[in-house]
Amino acid sequence: MNDESTDRPAPAAGNFLGELRARLAAQRWMLGAAVALGVVAWWQAGVTLPLVLAGIAVMVLAALLAPRRRLLVARRLRQSRQVSPWPDTGMKHLSDALPNPCFIVDRRGITRYVNRAARIRFGDPHPGDPLSMRLRIPALLEALDRVGAGGPAQRIEWSERVPMESWLEAFVAPLAQGGEGGEASAAPLRFILVTVQDLTEQRRLERMRADFVANASHELRTPLASLTGFVETLQGPARDDPVARERFLAIMLQQGDRMRRLIDDLLSLSRIELKAHVQPETVLDLAPLVRHTCDALTPVADEAGVAVEVTTPQRPCMVRGDRDELIEVIENLVENSIKYGASGKRVEIRLAAGETARADAPGVWVLAVRDFGPGIPPQHLPRLTERFYRVDVSTSREMKGTGLGLAIVKHILTRHKARLEIESTPGEGACFSVKIPAATIVTELDDAEKVV
Repeated sequence: MNDESTDRPAPAAGNFLGELRARLAAQRWMLGAAVALGVVAWWQAGVTLPLVLAGIAVMVLAALLAPRRRLLVARRLRQSRQVSPWPDTGMKHLSDALPNPCFIVDRRGITRYVNRAARIRFGDPHPGDPLSMRLRIPALLEALDRVGAGGPAQRIEWSERVPMESWLEAFVAPLAQGGEGGEASAAPLRFILVTVQDLTEQRRLERMRADFVANASHELRTPLASLTGFVETLQGPARDDPVARERFLAIMLQQGDRMRRLIDDLLSLSRIELKAHVQPETVLDLAPLVRHTCDALTPVADEAGVAVEVTTPQRPCMVRGDRDELIEVIENLVENSIKYGASGKRVEIRLAAGETARADAPGVWVLAVRDFGPGIPPQHLPRLTERFYRVDVSTSREMKGTGLGLAIVKHILTRHKARLEIESTPGEGACFSVKIPAATIVTELDDAEKVV
């Protein structure tokens, strides 16, 4: 097969002059040498001028008729000398627009550019360093080798345990140099794009959802099994035993109440989650809600032998909130302090104005509920607001707890743009503080009302 059989189709008439210029440019050194030799031969050797011009014409004709494949090779050699090992500006701008960390590397795995997200996430990697210095993931490096060898795009996932458990996903795709006439598919591979996505939050939500379903089904299954067993007993051996019947019916009533409380809490949690991103607009006074809720819990405190001390400001404590949801928050916190801190015989409830970080920032109201019971071990504090999490399972069930109270409190406060802070020292009790933004800027606060 000759060289002409591998050439591209003949150029159109409009490109004829451009083709001639390209052929002459490809043979410019040979034509220059021919002209120089012709001038020397005419000047020194006495060769006639027509003969010199004829020789030069022959050389020009040979350059114009040279095989196109040789011209293409020369053109590509010139282009290869002009290709930069660094991405162009457009490619950099495109990677900076991506929200996820992005690396542009060459076929050898050398970093050529990193976007802003990658510099924040991976500690400002330096262009020119191998990618393996920042991402020492064997599966990722293998995928990079496969793509660099001409393979298709790769997607891999991995998990990390240090400094905290996290899940990441990387997409490795080839970037080709744009070819002539838009033929990018036939262009050589210049760079490889590596984008990293953090899947930690998604995996945690999936795990939380699975744990929630498992825990909810377990919590419902236990009283259901008790009810079924007692019903079968009453239908069988205890059919004619009035003493056993009364005892079993009392237990069945307790289990039914337990199921009702659990279902009510689940429904309440679901309703709160549906409107978690909608902040209430109603402006109300928080102080009367605190006093009203504490008065309603007086029988519970008297039964537990706990004295409840309530302190609220004389002036209005205006906040934006949902009345029923805020009452539920106060009721949960106060009732928990009465039940689990009963050994301290005293619960302090204090509503006061809180300090702000800036003088011009909106004020906050701080509701602090403190008991003087056994306290909470420090390892349990970060997980108290998780669903179905209990410090002591037996004590919680004895106190008729469902394990959802503080989870409901957290979701309600999130909707109100408020936050919950928990402090506890074993043997000295626990303090639950709710900091909720005031409806207006708080100014000229009395020193007695400040909460540090």
